[in-house]
Amino acid sequence: MTTTTTTDQGATDPSATDPGATDQGATDPGASAHGATDPTGETMERTTAQAPGTARPTAPHAPDAERLRRWRMVLGADSADSTGCTLTGQDAAMDGALNALYGGGTGKKPGVGRGAGGRSAGLGASAPSVARWLGDIRTYFPSSVVQVMQRDAIDRLGLAALLLEPEMLEAVEADVHLVGTLLSLNKAMPETTKETARAVVRKVVEDLEKRLESRTRATLTGALDRSARISRPRHRDIDWNRTIRANLKNYLPVPGPAGAGGAGDPGGAGGTVGRGTIVPERLIGYGRASRSAKKDVILCIDQSGSMAASVVYASVFGAVLASMRTLSTRLVVFDTAVADLTDQLDDPVDVLFGTQLGGGTDINRALAYCQSKITRPADTVVVLISDLYEGGIRDEMLKRVAAMKASGVQFVTLLALSDEGTPAYDHEHAAALGALGAPAFACTPDLFPDVMAAAIEKRPLPIPDKETHQ
Repeated sequence: MTTTTTTDQGATDPSATDPGATDQGATDPGASAHGATDPTGETMERTTAQAPGTARPTAPHAPDAERLRRWRMVLGADSADSTGCTLTGQDAAMDGALNALYGGGTGKKPGVGRGAGGRSAGLGASAPSVARWLGDIRTYFPSSVVQVMQRDAIDRLGLAALLLEPEMLEAVEADVHLVGTLLSLNKAMPETTKETARAVVRKVVEDLEKRLESRTRATLTGALDRSARISRPRHRDIDWNRTIRANLKNYLPVPGPAGAGGAGDPGGAGGTVGRGTIVPERLIGYGRASRSAKKDVILCIDQSGSMAASVVYASVFGAVLASMRTLSTRLVVFDTAVADLTDQLDDPVDVLFGTQLGGGTDINRALAYCQSKITRPADTVVVLISDLYEGGIRDEMLKRVAAMKASGVQFVTLLALSDEGTPAYDHEHAAALGALGAPAFACTPDLFPDVMAAAIEKRPLPIPDKETHQ
């Protein structure tokens, strides 16, 4: 058996017979061609072996086969016929699961096709087929991908109604977005499904609490201690390190004994080194721990449909803040009506099922209610979480914010409290609030403790994106 290496620079021309020519048309049936490129721009290697009197191409090398398999998975059956790659086994099952959602069956409920060839969009309308599909994607894809596919299925294929069935809820991968969907379906949910739905929501809430609670407590406890600093502490409460630093300008040198060098003359004959003293004109310390709340926090949450993830995170944070004795926390949710859910803060699941996602928005009405609950403005932080699409009276809303700030309230405006990036929001209202000294910006859950700590200490807020600060 012989092998010849040539340069494949052109299209294949089976009729080319010049044995001395450079292979510009694949003229040597026993040639191993190098130089063809795949869509990634990488060089592909193909090998053909010459048997006596015959020319038969062999299977691609392993690297080529893997590249073709990946292209076939990316392009799907409709666009990947030219790869000549046939999927089998788990690859075929994964391909079918993807095609049920992203293939030609868009707009219908997914049912996985398992043909060994291309993606067969087997789209059944029955709940069992959807349950199988949900089970398949959990088998073949990591959790983060499963959550994205579930979200796309709800949006693209209209599967929200199926989440009202207990067997569907048991099959899905729970995340914040699924909780938001369940809350939007709360009123339509049959009694047989509600317990399963609560179990799904509770799992997500408990995971979020584990992730967020310890850092929130540590950050805010430090901020509350610092905010309680007093200038006339008792002796046992003096912070000596800070007191000394604050009074270094009051240092007074004291000369040594007679005949000895002074403070500036350590080499005096037989004398001792002179010493100085600091006159503590200003004492700095902390007040004693008190069982009474040091700060009041009011979370005012827009429960319109676009704020679903923010409602979930805000409810969890509300429960964490309410568990801190040094904070008095109130949670208010609103659309065109206002609901005070403070008495349910011991269980964020109850808070979430007390919301009603969707409907209009009346920020002015919600702020009027919050304003009526403020009893000590200088020690109050109001956090408005809204995309600022106001359906109420805009000018009245701005007047209320200005009045609260003038009275000493720390006012924070969050366009979103989620990991989803910059949200859609009313830029005009955001600019107006910024002009009042209440900058509006999106906030991730990990940044929220720092934002609250800055508000409690009355420091500048850690705004992540200055361009959003209108």
